[in-house]
Amino acid sequence: MDPRTTSSEMTVGDLIEQLSAIDRETKVRLAVNPFFPMAHKLGEVTAGPDLDGQPTVYLAEDPAAVQFGYLPRPVAEALAWMEPVDPPGHHRRRRRLRAVEDDDTNG
Repeated sequence: MDPRTTSSEMTVGDLIEQLSAIDRETKVRLAVNPFFPMAHKLGEVTAGPDLDGQPTVYLAEDPAAVQFGYLPRPVAEALAWMEPVDPPGHHRRRRRLRAVEDDDTNG
């Protein structure tokens, strides 16, 4: 087996199965760059060979589109690209430090 090809690669069947559970009128966005998550508009879908000549489907960004902006945090968290954030009010309390007065020091 080619080390670049693993059983974890998504197939067209896998994609169709996952999409079949979603409303057909739902917009499609392309999530890219886990280190700086952005949302892009999907353009063309085409098939062609990969570098080894194997049939592959390519999903392209719309060439006339600009980035939609940052990927919404819940989406980035669902993709495990960001750590979940604690809800407000559930943060650990920070210990307040007091200012040092001149008469608090020795010398």
